[in-house]
Amino acid sequence: MLEIDFTFYRALLDADLRPTQNYHVLETYRKYLEKNDRIILKVPQAIFSQKLWRGGKLIENNDYLNADIFTRQFYEPANDILGDLLSGFIFEQEYQRKKDRISPKEYVETLGRFLKAIPNDRRYHIETRTDFYHTSSYFEMLQDHGIGHILSHWTWLSPLRKQFLNSNTRFFNAGKQCIVRLLTPPRMRYEESYARAFPFDKIVDGMMSPQMISDTIGITQEGMKEGICVNVIVNNRAGGNAPLIAKEIVTRLMETSLRSD
Repeated sequence: MLEIDFTFYRALLDADLRPTQNYHVLETYRKYLEKNDRIILKVPQAIFSQKLWRGGKLIENNDYLNADIFTRQFYEPANDILGDLLSGFIFEQEYQRKKDRISPKEYVETLGRFLKAIPNDRRYHIETRTDFYHTSSYFEMLQDHGIGHILSHWTWLSPLRKQFLNSNTRFFNAGKQCIVRLLTPPRMRYEESYARAFPFDKIVDGMMSPQMISDTIGITQEGMKEGICVNVIVNNRAGGNAPLIAKEIVTRLMETSLRSD
């Protein structure tokens, strides 16, 4: 399973429905994929971010939750290129500062209208990086649409286990998939985590949260009990080296499973 990030920054087709550079890059990826390989794509930020960083400042995104742009410029060409190899779509929304937040009720209503307007699909997952929006109404909306709730170990979010408990330990994706993203240590910004992890060749002492590992294992075990495929996506910035972090999770998970047997 591979998560592709570059699609976060530009759609596959431009406004005139002509292929962008990302389209051609994804075509190249496809040439080297085998039948059992699976890809998770990030939806462009121009579709799911309320504000965009342009010219050194944040500006309002006029295309926020534009269902037509998502469908015609991203969803349809992505399916044309990858077909059954496309396993999931990640809708990532940036952290909302207090002064920029709308009410949870309005947030759910606005997001709900978007989800009704896009093609029905069992591969959608949403990462909302603001705990304020993780209300019972939000989770009910995910349940109604069969949308996965991404559990993200990220700078300003609650610990993974708390995120999971806030949703009453439920899995919402209709395709019986769950995505856990291990991105940055708690309260550590991107720039600092990158600097500490570089050159990404080892686990950095004191950087990786032990709770991150134990929470990931616990969530994975809960998913296994319910027949859910838990996809754990690891970034180097979570502790220094993604393959070594993944190895630690697998080793601990196997040890825990053996003890329970």
